[in-house]
Amino acid sequence: MATAETIVFVIDDDPSFRRSTEMLIGSAGLTVQGFSSAEEFLRSRRPDLPACLVLDVRLPHLSGLDLQRELAEASLEIPIIFITGHGDIRMTVQAMKAGAIEFLTKPFREQEFLDAIQRAINSDRAARLQRAKLADLRGRYQALTPREREVMAHVVTGMLNKQIAHELGTTEKTIKVHRGHLMQKMGVKSLAELVRTAERLGIFGHPS
Repeated sequence: MATAETIVFVIDDDPSFRRSTEMLIGSAGLTVQGFSSAEEFLRSRRPDLPACLVLDVRLPHLSGLDLQRELAEASLEIPIIFITGHGDIRMTVQAMKAGAIEFLTKPFREQEFLDAIQRAINSDRAARLQRAKLADLRGRYQALTPREREVMAHVVTGMLNKQIAHELGTTEKTIKVHRGHLMQKMGVKSLAELVRTAERLGIFGHPS
């Protein structure tokens, strides 16, 4: 398992279980931070690292499922492994539909638990990479001039340079120059790549 560059958060109101869980996670070489309540977790300053959340379903005040919902509403994306001593089918379905990585019932097998943590951290690492790539694409798109965005919006619909030139009231040569610049700025080498990029940005055919 990756260690120093990841962290596992544990939220459980049972001190003895929380300590034993932290020791188990630590024995796998992982950094771990424990909390006694969902509110304590929300108040904390957490490192910006690939992570996962080991979360008890039944917590005082704000429950595990409530916290899952609050994190989703706040767009705080962190993979969750639910643990409970009172699991039922309804809670399991609700948690998994909302994106939980795993739902384990106490007592669980240690290796099963550690494997779930590894999957969760790998999932968060991949999601962070995708978000970073998307942020880079957005930055590249924002660096385009207004006219380059117009040209891009037409290019990705399959229009030819001469058609775009007619549509925008300019010359085909000018469109070729704009097209070359925007392709370079967007970091793509083909029309197919540009179309995929536009789709990821959600601006397909809509300059903004």
